[in-house]
Amino acid sequence: MKTPIYQIDAFTDRVFGGNPAAVMPLESWPEDQTLQAMALENNLSETAFLVPLAGDESADFHIRWFTPAVEVPLCGHATLASAWVVFNRLDWNRDEVSFQSRSGMLGVRKEGDWLVLDFPNLAFEEQPTPGLIHQALEGAPDRAFHVPSDTNYMVVLSNEAAVRNARPDLGALRELGNQGLIITAPGDDCDFVSRYFAPGAGIDEDPVTGSIHSVLVPYWAEVLGKPVLEARQLSARGGLLRCELKRERVDIAGQAAFYMEGSVHLP
Repeated sequence: MKTPIYQIDAFTDRVFGGNPAAVMPLESWPEDQTLQAMALENNLSETAFLVPLAGDESADFHIRWFTPAVEVPLCGHATLASAWVVFNRLDWNRDEVSFQSRSGMLGVRKEGDWLVLDFPNLAFEEQPTPGLIHQALEGAPDRAFHVPSDTNYMVVLSNEAAVRNARPDLGALRELGNQGLIITAPGDDCDFVSRYFAPGAGIDEDPVTGSIHSVLVPYWAEVLGKPVLEARQLSARGGLLRCELKRERVDIAGQAAFYMEGSVHLP
């Protein structure tokens, strides 16, 4: 089997910024173990696999996302990267594309140099902070938010410096047995900032995570009393996101930078 592969830096306007994702358009689905093996070989936080849905009026492509260790239910940056590939490499003649996924229908539309993700508004519930999070994160508050649909936890810290300077114990987070931990706070020059750690899914720290903004945006929209928000993810690579809460959906906008394309050859 020979298939094209692209690497795109998402949520940035420059190469070597944002979050790199591999995108692999396929004609049909191979075995799941082959998909997982390719994602491990690519060794990026996510690889997105696309299969066209010819004749299916509900979506243009079926999309799946794999970290080097597991398949995940939702991924923002690799969806953004996939849309860039569709718009720029697959002879697409429209300014929007739709993807069928484990998290329902996802849309992406072009607005100038920006790509806007139409993502779900994910429910979350407040609960006592698990002991392992207290163990892993110095200064963790006594209350946390759990996101049942993707098993993340979110904790809110006092300020941007606390998020930027956090050094969580990844071994303790790995023992949580969930997808990951979001830490967030009000931003100094934007509405809010965040970081995301998912060692249990094979990602110590994700550079920029579009999907967690399906939780962050509704949370901060309520706290700040406004639906339109600008966000930064404070990883070493960094990323900028422009977001808007739209009832049961969340718009998450970012830019993308092309890095590489080639082909994968499998026996």
